[in-house]
Amino acid sequence: MTLLETLTLATYFFVLVILAVYGWHRYYLVYLYMRNKDRQPVPAGSFDALPRVTVQLPIYNEMYVADRLIDAVCRLEYPRELLEIQVLDDSTDETTAVAERAVRRHAAAGVDISSLHRGDRHGFKAGALEAGLESATGEYVAIFDADFIPPPDFLRRTIHYFTDPKVGMVQARWGHINEDYSLLTKIQAILLDGHFVLEHGGRNRSGFFFNFNGTAGIWRRAAIPDAGGWQHDTLTEDLDLSYRAQLRGWKFVFLQGLVSPAEVPVEMNAFKSQQHRWAKGSIQTCRKVLPQILRSNLPVAVKTEAFFHLTANFNYLLMCVLSVLMAPSMVIRYNMGWYEMLLIDVPLFFAATASVANFYMVCQRELHKDWTTRLKYLPFLMSIGIGLTVNNTRAVLEALFRKETEFARTPKYRIEGQADEWIGKKYRQSVVVQPMIEVALGLYFTATVFYALANGIYGTVPFLVLFQIGFLYTGLLSIVQQYAPSDAVLKPVEE
Repeated sequence: MTLLETLTLATYFFVLVILAVYGWHRYYLVYLYMRNKDRQPVPAGSFDALPRVTVQLPIYNEMYVADRLIDAVCRLEYPRELLEIQVLDDSTDETTAVAERAVRRHAAAGVDISSLHRGDRHGFKAGALEAGLESATGEYVAIFDADFIPPPDFLRRTIHYFTDPKVGMVQARWGHINEDYSLLTKIQAILLDGHFVLEHGGRNRSGFFFNFNGTAGIWRRAAIPDAGGWQHDTLTEDLDLSYRAQLRGWKFVFLQGLVSPAEVPVEMNAFKSQQHRWAKGSIQTCRKVLPQILRSNLPVAVKTEAFFHLTANFNYLLMCVLSVLMAPSMVIRYNMGWYEMLLIDVPLFFAATASVANFYMVCQRELHKDWTTRLKYLPFLMSIGIGLTVNNTRAVLEALFRKETEFARTPKYRIEGQADEWIGKKYRQSVVVQPMIEVALGLYFTATVFYALANGIYGTVPFLVLFQIGFLYTGLLSIVQQYAPSDAVLKPVEE
């Protein structure tokens, strides 16, 4: 065996081992959740006199959903004299007029609502939230993004948790208005359910850190400046502030039973844009706060869980390496007759993939009586996760090399049912090179599948097919959708 072949196999198995470790960590999260399943958070008491609350609505070019958001927030069941609503509008299009009309309509009906329109987007969403705080009058601050529809009882179900003076933030679970719209929206709903139910639920009930998700949550106002305020040196200002606040000793509460519905992206490029922002921002936050966490006096278990949480997106770099090396390593092993290597290869792959299937299966079982009917989506879920490798690897590399990019908000089109249509609406995104790379990888894995079948290496075929479908689906759908008819396609995203 040549030196190059030795290095190829060594790198391949090293990457597999690391991915398997993160795979086993998913089992640990499931264990945490199940062990603490009955530890539902309860308020320490109730306020004799309800406190004043400010609701902030950061929006930027959201003409299709801004009116729906404002109407929903104005229906919150809370004493009007104790409720202030701020529309933090950084828009540069018709959204401003839509929002202003809604603000005037509700103000005329007696709602304490105002609009703050900044001349520039300095600090992006974090900057808008910080600017709103300067004039906010509430002791507590609830935040909702433009695509959310908070339930009327949201404030009444969250506010009393703050009778514990150590509680700094309460987070609700996201619901999904349009999860049945397509295969893509169904997969996103399952992915988000896993994040909230098992990650947030397992971590919060076990005394570990978890994060505010930027929306559908309420903060004790004093906790924000105490933790250093909203900062815009990362694309995930919510994750950043969450860790800084918990390092300062503030307690967070996750309410699994309180659901705030929202739209998930219906278009592949919008979904990729969202995932890119989250992946890049998490690595930026990792670089920023993980050293502080590791140097702190926190328990080792808390530090370890924070490490796995903040470093998880580095796996996309490993997935990228794995994708390139999978075919040559298989050929090398086959030509040298190393069939026994499959005894290591297949179990490692199984550890990395079966843990994902188990993770989301448990989550769906916790949420839905018909959870068995949802199991058919798990192979597609794993494939789409693999298909995001190129997109999210780019995000991780941009974070590592400190490449500055704007906060790209996720386009939403007010898609609530299958009869709704997004084609022809504004805010569509166009990405030229990346889908071509994904399609090329899909064809690469197609050839690898044929090689495995032709040579009787059947044990690796199911895993190869996951990669094949994942890359072809994400790449081809991006191309097809971005060239669908539209009256306003944004300029290409930087490659």
